[in-house]
Amino acid sequence: MRKVMAVGVFDLLHAGHLHYLEQAKALGDHLTVVVAHDDTVRKRKHEPVTNQDLRRRMVEGLKPVDVACIGNPPEVPIFDILPEIQPSVIALGYDQEHAEDRIRTALEERGFSSIDVVRVEGLSDDLDGTRKIIARIVERAKGGEF
Repeated sequence: MRKVMAVGVFDLLHAGHLHYLEQAKALGDHLTVVVAHDDTVRKRKHEPVTNQDLRRRMVEGLKPVDVACIGNPPEVPIFDILPEIQPSVIALGYDQEHAEDRIRTALEERGFSSIDVVRVEGLSDDLDGTRKIIARIVERAKGGEF
């Protein structure tokens, strides 16, 4: 069985997330999604709108997802989750800041050279990201549409 691992925050779940996970699932037979720990989101991005348990439940309810789990807190190395999940492929979203070459090198250094790293394509919609959706809502609220 070819296991795929996808990672993300998944705050304010939207069509771009679904597109990412559909593409990730197409890379294998089983999709495990690692939902970012609340402390990781706070450290790297922003205060999460929804907590990690709710985000995990929402993601796990999506059709392409076989299993969703909460990632490690930021003080735990990100690669520590790999022995538990044992992916054949790590699927990266089109807008994730991770560099494929750096991930491949880090995987090799840790003895995981058999794991493929694949960047999937983005959704061709103008509202394919949480920040874009929030910006649109704020713009419309300022214009009196709400």
